[in-house]
Amino acid sequence: MPEQHLFEYAVIRVVPRVEREEFLNVGVILYCPKGKYLQCQITIDEERLRIFCKQLDVEELAKNLYAFEQICIGSPQGGAIARLDAASRFRWLTATRSTVVQTSKVHPGFSTEPGTTLKRLFDQLVA
Repeated sequence: MPEQHLFEYAVIRVVPRVEREEFLNVGVILYCPKGKYLQCQITIDEERLRIFCKQLDVEELAKNLYAFEQICIGSPQGGAIARLDAASRFRWLTATRSTVVQTSKVHPGFSTEPGTTLKRLFDQLVA
């Protein structure tokens, strides 16, 4: 039987009007230290976002979510934060903030295959 590894995940949310605390789930970020895995899966459903908030700048949101992905994978395009170790990047990305792109609280779990778990969580919580 494959070994189970502890992982942590958070839901990536769009919160167009922070004062209203309404959000739309757009992705999931998953970190598994033992598996050396830090990835996110994000979708931008423009029609759904525009129905949710007509004033939302979807182009700007897409840039912010792209930066989120680049930091997650440690790409040079992610800037200084992307050069940190995976644990620090995960903690930075999931820190509480009052911006349009936010994450839920971090939740733990066990998995034998983090990539499959990320897809399952994305399908359950976003798609």
